[in-house]
Amino acid sequence: MSSILSDELAAVDAPGPADGPAPRPSVLALTFRGILRAEWIKLRTVRSTRMTCFAALVAVIGLGALAAAVSAGDITAPEGPRHAGGFGSATDPTAISLSGVLLAQLIVAVIGVLAVTNEYGTGMIRAYFAAVPTRLPLLWAKAIVVAVVVTAGSLIAAVVAFLVGQSVLGSGVDLGDPGVVRAVLGAALYLGVISVLGVAVGALLRHTAGSVAVLFATLLIIPQLLVAILPGDWSTAITPYLPSNAGSALMTVSGSDTLLAPAAGAAVLAGWVGLLLVGAAWRMRTTDA
Repeated sequence: MSSILSDELAAVDAPGPADGPAPRPSVLALTFRGILRAEWIKLRTVRSTRMTCFAALVAVIGLGALAAAVSAGDITAPEGPRHAGGFGSATDPTAISLSGVLLAQLIVAVIGVLAVTNEYGTGMIRAYFAAVPTRLPLLWAKAIVVAVVVTAGSLIAAVVAFLVGQSVLGSGVDLGDPGVVRAVLGAALYLGVISVLGVAVGALLRHTAGSVAVLFATLLIIPQLLVAILPGDWSTAITPYLPSNAGSALMTVSGSDTLLAPAAGAAVLAGWVGLLLVGAAWRMRTTDA
């Protein structure tokens, strides 16, 4: 019996013919295209993601129409001072129509966060790391899929919001006017960038509630807090470089003294996202799930 087993093992270990066919790669090997496809399937088949995307669409269009109605006098505006230069600047009809981005940015940030933290919460991220040992392609695929889906949906929402808003305002501004197309495209681009920001923060913190809290503070609370507590010169020098104010620069036609130029705003947004993605990539590579 032992001699038969030895002969079988020797036959298994023996090299094959030198002129034999080359071994075929495993059909289970994952390519980056396959990872992208898997992320797309996960994103579109989760009901909560579809509902969240729909909520962002409603926010952009509905709040834009509401802001336009307030500016047109159809709805009584609330009394009190308003921070100039932000979303829905009272002197810019295009920005008024895009006021819904103020709420939609939080919604799309949550979409980016959930694309990462859901898998950490359920423990499925370990299976994904086993399938993709280098890990980083998984992060890039999540960022790309989320950005493409959110940007495409946001572009539709921004165009509809602009058309509805201008119809309510009766301002005579249309898409052919200088700077309008850039502002509408900028709104869609901004929401896409914020969704990637959510992916990066989610990969850094790996906790849904903590990531959402950080993004909420960064996008809404900190800009208003700095305006309230800093001297005027300091506030003017610092706040334009925050992500939400840099995004405002992309969505206004008339501009403002408290905002950067559109190109500078885009560069600032790219810097924020690039920095956080580098941090997320470092943590994903160096720490266990």
